[in-house]
Amino acid sequence: MGAYSVTERGLCLRRPGQLVFVSAGGQRAVALHFSKLTRTLVSTLKETFMKKTHLIAAACIALSQASVYAQSGSEVNIICSGQAPWCSMIAVTFEKSQGIKVNMTLKGSGEAVAQLMAEKANPKTDIFFGGTGDPHLVAAEQNLTQEYKSPLLPKLYDWAQKQAAQSGYKTVGIYSGPLGFGYNTELIAKKKLPIPKTWADLIKPEYKGEIQSANPSSSGTAYTMIATLVQLMGEDKAFDYLAKLHKNIATYQRSGVGPIKAVARGEAAISISFVHDGPGEKAQGFPLETITPSDGTGAEIGSMSIVRGARNLEAAKKFYDWALTPGAQALGAATLQFQLPSNRETKVDPRVPDFRKIKMIDYDYAKYGQSAERKRLIQRWERDVNGQSR
Repeated sequence: MGAYSVTERGLCLRRPGQLVFVSAGGQRAVALHFSKLTRTLVSTLKETFMKKTHLIAAACIALSQASVYAQSGSEVNIICSGQAPWCSMIAVTFEKSQGIKVNMTLKGSGEAVAQLMAEKANPKTDIFFGGTGDPHLVAAEQNLTQEYKSPLLPKLYDWAQKQAAQSGYKTVGIYSGPLGFGYNTELIAKKKLPIPKTWADLIKPEYKGEIQSANPSSSGTAYTMIATLVQLMGEDKAFDYLAKLHKNIATYQRSGVGPIKAVARGEAAISISFVHDGPGEKAQGFPLETITPSDGTGAEIGSMSIVRGARNLEAAKKFYDWALTPGAQALGAATLQFQLPSNRETKVDPRVPDFRKIKMIDYDYAKYGQSAERKRLIQRWERDVNGQSR
């Protein structure tokens, strides 16, 4: 028969190359064929699927919760600013359970907003999913996205509901995660470098050429870093700090997850990253640990938005509602993504960072999510920091 697990809605059966959900009454079966998953997802999840039953359970919960919907035969076009395995799992699970074809493109959140702006007169995208909340707020302000109040909104944490209200319900929080540092334990030991514990540590001369960060022009992660430092230090002191940090940066990557992946693989010793991206790399066997600065840090509120003028509006709303369910949100941890989910009923993986143990600043999402403020700070960074020699 194969390995199986039982949910309140039915039976989940794993057969070679296939995951099958059968509803409790036996009226409906949904099959998830792993041969049809993307290469990225297969390579990332192969070992996890064989060894960790929570992947089966998470996929089954998502399938079971969606099994009551009729197949529509429509499609939805999504820009996903999350990590590739998570994006792929979401696309495959939603498509198989809902019968709605998913056309998905992966882009950094900054690049996603640029695409939405370019397509404003003739939108080709229905959903902007994931990535830091600031670009979603910018998109809302620029009227690139449209109001939608999901019936699941009351089930979300206050910070997610506040994100929605702040945008005029043109976006919603789907997860949150703190900013910090990743470090390669083997490289740190080999080079006899101390583990950085504060923002001030990163500008010490011993870290010259040892740090990777993302570029704020394309990455929401890097913009969150700038906004965090401005709120922590004051703007002028923050940019003085960033100019000093610039001298220690080996590479600025386009995407926020790029630096921590590079550090995990020994291409650099330290990254400035969201710390929830670390446990997934460690689970794959890489010598990676994460830490949050003891002098304070900010956090992202990863968000989701429906594009104004979406060609497939009903399918977009169906995806939006589905993505806020506990089953869909559990797919994050199942694909080694360890943000804090926004639905209160989602089971939280123990590897998700515990915000209660982190010194968090009172991040002003309203101010730093404004397009003019974001543009101004990035332009100042380009002029006063990136334009300087290292």
